[in-house]
Amino acid sequence: MPEAVDRTTSRKMSPVSVTRRTVLIGLGATALTGAGTGAYAVGIEPMRLTVTRYRLRPLGPWPEGLSLRIVALSDIHACEPWMSAGRIEGIVTAANALSGDVTVLLGDYVSGMNLVTRYVDAAEWGPVLGRLKAPLGAYAILGNHDWWEDRSAQARGSGPTIAGEALRRNGIRVLQNEAVPLSVRGHEVWLAGLGDQLAFLPSRKKRGHSRIGVDDLPGTLAQIPEGAPAILLAHEPDIFPQVPPRIALTLSGHTHGGQVRVFGYAPVVPSRYKNRFAYGHVREQADLIVSGGLGMSIAPVRFGIPPEIVVIDLGDDRKLAA
Repeated sequence: MPEAVDRTTSRKMSPVSVTRRTVLIGLGATALTGAGTGAYAVGIEPMRLTVTRYRLRPLGPWPEGLSLRIVALSDIHACEPWMSAGRIEGIVTAANALSGDVTVLLGDYVSGMNLVTRYVDAAEWGPVLGRLKAPLGAYAILGNHDWWEDRSAQARGSGPTIAGEALRRNGIRVLQNEAVPLSVRGHEVWLAGLGDQLAFLPSRKKRGHSRIGVDDLPGTLAQIPEGAPAILLAHEPDIFPQVPPRIALTLSGHTHGGQVRVFGYAPVVPSRYKNRFAYGHVREQADLIVSGGLGMSIAPVRFGIPPEIVVIDLGDDRKLAA
């Protein structure tokens, strides 16, 4: 059974200026030498599975007495030997056993790494993710690698993407700058999904593409009635300072928690805010939870941040504690 752990602290900004690619490749090289710590970071921790639980009453609008359980999966990065279709099937089984009201997928289903023995095709991982079950359904957003590794989408400068179509074909609704109402025990809770903020590689911008992302936060939020409880899915957490207090919770992935964490600190985080939004629960103008994710990118290394399924119990603290 997955281990249950609880991590809810936010972090401060990091002054580190070296790149995430440099650090992770360096760590990967160390691991491949057979050093004890490196061997653990490559061969043991990446194959673990933990369940990280959060219980919170949002700062934003939320109906009195209403509880909602969200099960979140992020950054699967399907590839062998690190994230085979069989391993994804085990993750799906574990997620289904967590009794979520709704299951959300936070992007990056496609591998972003060269150190693999085989890439797992969307035709393989799509049907496996299609087995996710929850009373209110399964919803997804796309991540940067779902766009970056799709050469056709990059060339067109637009979707659809292979990853998005695989999810849709298997019964998972993909939200791109779209908000939908969920009926939760007599209340209407809105679930919004933001388009990816880094969808197009920088080289496209040099060829005249006006912007890198396909995100439209104002257009997405405009679909949510004023005062209605709402949850936002956004692959990269960097959008969070722009999220208004009326959003009860923002859920993100992308960072992998830095992929290497020592004493709760990540040396390098793929975010302009560094450790501020690297991992866990952040409470500022609203609430943000950043998943550490399940897979790996750039280098097959995890240390101090094992793969995790995230479970969030939203609602009245007294009811949740009962």
